[in-house]
Order: sequence, then structure tokens, then C-alpha cells
Amino acid sequence: MGQFFNLDLFLTTAVTLFVIVDPPGLLPVFLGLTKALDDEQRNRAANRASAVAFGVIAVFALFGKQILDYLQVSVPALSVSGGLLLLLIALDLLMGRGDEATSHEGVNVAIVPLGTPLMAGPGAIVATMIAVQRQPDVVGYLTVGLALITVMVLVWIFLRFAGLIRRVLRESGTVLASRIAGLLLSAIAVQMIADGVFGFIAAH
Repeated sequence: MGQFFNLDLFLTTAVTLFVIVDPPGLLPVFLGLTKALDDEQRNRAANRASAVAFGVIAVFALFGKQILDYLQVSVPALSVSGGLLLLLIALDLLMGRGDEATSHEGVNVAIVPLGTPLMAGPGAIVATMIAVQRQPDVVGYLTVGLALITVMVLVWIFLRFAGLIRRVLRESGTVLASRIAGLLLSAIAVQMIADGVFGFIAAH
């Protein structure tokens, strides 16, 4: 069994990605960003966000180094740009201007910022890229891929339960979740920008 599946690698990669993506922490953000949607649209947004995040991370896992080298973009630059994007969205949520961005069947929020850079952010992308680059054979690649699929399925499950949580919270609770989401997103954004800045400093 060991030659076909590396359990230690699977667990290490899955736990690392789970902690970085943080599905429980995504719930208030998801509720805040989708508060104008009905249950069907929210479920569709959950499906799309999970698919987008998986696709982005998978592409970067396979071709990330080549893509960044070709575009001459560093990981710190990716972190700063993602942080600035999240900061703009966080300000909209804090000011209560999130309804317009969520009105088109969740397409906008499912792709940006949920799919990327919130779920498929620099942390998850780099962690997966490193895990893949360290593998000497196809078994290692498949194990990392299975870990990524497992984490994305867990993320999808958490987001699909968001509709139930919204019904429990009702309208006032959802508005509160939206403000909390804005606060959390702003903190995540500032951390991403800071990580990028420190990354630039360390590289020079």
C-alpha cells in the first residue's frame, strides 16, 4: 500500500491546506458576501467558489513556477496584490455596500474574492507548489492532488451549510456577520500585504 499511497504526505499536505484555507473562518465572510442571495444562488456560489479555488491551485501546482517566471511576478507581489483586492472588498462590507457586488447570482463573489484570492490565495498556492516540487515521482504528485481534492470538498461542505446558518441568524444576524466579515477580511488583507512587503525586503 505504501508504494501506491503516501499517508504521511497526504496528511501533512491536507492539514496544511486546511489551516491555510480555514473553512470555518470562511463562513462569516461567505454569509456577508452572499447575504443578498437566496438559498439556490448561495449554493451555486458555493459550488463555483470551490471549483474556482481548486482550479487555480491545481494550475499553479502544475505550472506555477513557469507562470510566475514568465510574467516576472514574484510571490510577494502576488501577496500584495491579493491583499489590496481583499481590502477594497472588506471596505465595501464594512460600509454596507456589499449588496451590488452580490446581485448577479453570486458570480462575482464566487470567483472574486471567494475563489481567489481568499481560498486560492498566495499561501495555499505556494504551499501546494512546494509540496509538488518536492515529490520525486507520480505517486507523490497524486498524493498531493488527493489532499487538495479532500480539502476542497471539506470547504464545499462548510459553504453549503452556510444557508442553514443564515436561516438561524436571520436578517439582523446576517448583517452582523457581514460587518464581522468585513473586519476579518480587512485583517487578512493587511496581513497579506505585510507578508508581501516583508517578502520583498527579505529577497533584496
